[in-house]
Amino acid sequence: MDQKFEFEDRADAPIVYIREVLAADLPPEVQAHLQGLKSLYAVHDVEGHRLALVRDRKLAFVLARQNDLAPVSVN
Repeated sequence: MDQKFEFEDRADAPIVYIREVLAADLPPEVQAHLQGLKSLYAVHDVEGHRLALVRDRKLAFVLARQNDLAPVSVN
């Protein structure tokens, strides 16, 4: 599922962090649009600001790379 990621290839790319977020921890106005999802994956910058919420982990990594960012998984 995961591909080996060489950091040297993205040495100049800003790092972003990918982590799972429980739907119950999100604001009610966001939960109203989740259509039964129990969790999502968030993309955060190095200062902790949430940049995006996506349906699955793989999509979070694709989104980051398509925007010239270097994704790192965190718990």
